[in-house]
Amino acid sequence: MKILKVLSNKFLLTAVAFFVWMYFFDQNDWMSQQQRNKELMDTKDNIKYLNQEIGRMQKEYDNITTNPQKLEEFARQRYRMKHDSEDLYVIEKK
Repeated sequence: MKILKVLSNKFLLTAVAFFVWMYFFDQNDWMSQQQRNKELMDTKDNIKYLNQEIGRMQKEYDNITTNPQKLEEFARQRYRMKHDSEDLYVIEKK
């Protein structure tokens, strides 16, 4: 009898209904929150990666602008530049 009285308590029933609604049916339900949290973590990882790339590119840029040998190496590799007395052979894989 006491269990029936507790289970029929309108405040308990309202609280249970509220939590069920919030957990499963609301626009901000638990599954949506977990998905958003995963997206947030993925975005933070992407930002971290891009910041590392920016740092690497900044080092490369500084190295190219201050060291003429590195500038020549960069030009030869990236733009296939050569001296007049040299021949350039490009071998590409298919």
